[in-house]
Amino acid sequence: MTLTVTQEGFNEIWTDWESLLSECAKPTVFETPLWHRAWWDEEEDGQTELRLMAIRDNGTLVGVAPMMCRDDTLMSLGDPDLWDYQTFVTAYGREAELYQVLFDYLVEQPWHKMELSSLPEGSPSLDLIPEMARSNGYSVDVSDQDVSPGLPLPSSWDDYMTGLSKKGRHELRRKFRRLENNGTYEVYSVNGELSLNGSLDDFFRMMRESRQDKAIFLTPKREQFFRHMAEEMARADVLRLFFMEVSGERVASAMCFDYRQVRFLYNAGYNPEYAPLSVGLLLKTTCLQQAIEQDMDYFDFLRGDERYKYELGAKVVRVHRLVVQR
Repeated sequence: MTLTVTQEGFNEIWTDWESLLSECAKPTVFETPLWHRAWWDEEEDGQTELRLMAIRDNGTLVGVAPMMCRDDTLMSLGDPDLWDYQTFVTAYGREAELYQVLFDYLVEQPWHKMELSSLPEGSPSLDLIPEMARSNGYSVDVSDQDVSPGLPLPSSWDDYMTGLSKKGRHELRRKFRRLENNGTYEVYSVNGELSLNGSLDDFFRMMRESRQDKAIFLTPKREQFFRHMAEEMARADVLRLFFMEVSGERVASAMCFDYRQVRFLYNAGYNPEYAPLSVGLLLKTTCLQQAIEQDMDYFDFLRGDERYKYELGAKVVRVHRLVVQR
């Protein structure tokens, strides 16, 4: 066995990276080369250096550490405000040896600080890197960054409803009845690349209208990334852009990704005029219901501690930031 670490480009590593994901424990959509490349295509500014490190075993890819360098800081590739998880990609069962050879390589590289963001609890980075760093005399700080609630999915919608509190079941049914009594409504998804343009316009409009912080968050640069990413995910048949219509008008939208039997709820919005009908919540609930009916394993609400996630049965998953300084 000969483990080596080299810096490679997206084109060189792409096919092997896709194959490696099938050997990982629980890969997410944020670990795919597609997601990384879509962000890098929009972000590359000449001031940030791509550090895409490949760990190979006699030529076979067994690990990928997607990173970038700004000034003297080595950091996770991507924007923590856009990436809910930023983790290294390693073959399952080989984490300890792969992290060790990667860290030995990094020790020889020029950097003063290393920042790893968006590490979910259970990430090997949180267990292995602090120990390796401290053994080299480096300082280590691990801090809570956010929460990313999620829900293992039962086998049926009835089982899901039974798992909610009595009050939760009552409230959900009451809200659906109120929506039904208001008139006709329909929920559907727009998944194809060719049908996205107008649909994305509606999604962004409702995202901005639903909350002021989302309107502030969605800068022109971030919207450009969203559009690029959505097109790439649609082409890969991963995107699920959901809409709810009431009397023929789009009143709520949710952008989801279906990847490896997990539905990721990435972002959402709604028309505030329809807030009394709880259209935003009920669309998300329908996304969850469809995931159960499609025999998916997990519904990931992703980053943020909004109350509705817990009301729908999600459990807390903590996300951490790890900083190493020489």
